[in-house]
Order: sequence, then C-alpha cells, then structure tokens
Amino acid sequence: MNTRILAVTVASAAFLGLAACSPAAETPATDATTAAADPMAPIAEPAAAASGTIVEVAQGNPDFTTLVSAVTSADLAGTLGGTGPFTVFAPTNAAFEKVPAATRESLMAPAGKADLTKILTYHVVPGRLTAADLTAQIEAGGGTATLTTVEGGTLTARAANGTITLTDENGGTSTVATADVAATNGVIHAIDTVVMPN
Repeated sequence: MNTRILAVTVASAAFLGLAACSPAAETPATDATTAAADPMAPIAEPAAAASGTIVEVAQGNPDFTTLVSAVTSADLAGTLGGTGPFTVFAPTNAAFEKVPAATRESLMAPAGKADLTKILTYHVVPGRLTAADLTAQIEAGGGTATLTTVEGGTLTARAANGTITLTDENGGTSTVATADVAATNGVIHAIDTVVMPN
C-alpha cells in the first residue's frame, strides 16, 4: 500500500515539474479520500511538510511524466511554479492513457497548444483546497461543491464513502486517488481520469 501511495505521490509531483527547476525529494502523500472506499487502503496520515512549489514537487514523480510533458508543451511551468496558491487535480500517466492516442498526439503538437492549455488549466483551481476543505464545501453545498477553475469552467465535487469525485462539464467523472500532496504554493490531488472542459 505504501508503494501505491508513493507511486501516486511521485506522479502528482511530476505533473507540474517541467520547468527548469532542480528535482525535489519525493513527498509522501496522504490518502484520506480513499481509505473508507478501500478497506485495504492505508489509514490517512498527516500531510507532509511542503518541500517545494507545485512544479518542484511534481518533477520527481514518475507517474506524472505525461503531465510534465504536457505542462512543458503548454508553457505552464512558470505559472504553476509561481506564488499561487493553487489546487491542482493532477492526472496520472494511467489517466492520460485513457485519452485516445490520436487525441494525445494532437494536443502535444504545436498546433494543439491552445487546446492543451485549456485542458490543463481546467485541472487547476485558485486557492489551497485540501481534501478536508473540499469535503466541508461539499457538505455545506448539500452534497456537491462547484469549483471554478483557472480555465474559467467548473468542476462539480462530490464525496461518498470517503472518496472525492469530480464531474466535468461534459459529465465525465474522475476520482481523487491520492489527496493532499503539499507544496509551498498549493496542494496536489492525483486523479485517475483527465477531466475535460466544454
């Protein structure tokens, strides 16, 4: 189980780590949102102290190599390495594999930069929202919380059995696999599916 958490944590870190920042040490993650849904999941641990910006934390994560490449292609490393704070819902490599190969190739081509930027910024919410913050917003909203992304669209968050899910504007859903990966300028939540804006 610790290997699973470490792998997802490493993936989360890689998401934003495409800038020319020096690699940071891997940051242990907590899995507060999945413990109740998976009886074999480890018990949530307190969030580790932040070891760098979102970009720096992301650089050392082998599960986020696709995300790191995408952030680099979209020239977003400077933004995500900035002051923030940001909440990043970071798709893992496995999440990107669910996107058809032709679509991935098109987005990574120079002509796809605008669309890629739109998709990536749809995964970023202004402010630092931990899993506890998201859960509180969901409870206050009667079972849902509407999150406005940097892209300008919205994600709908729900919680059930200790698991946070996101629904995009097209009805697609993603599950937070690892929550609360700390960064000095925000927090990263690894997700299992790429969410898509309208």
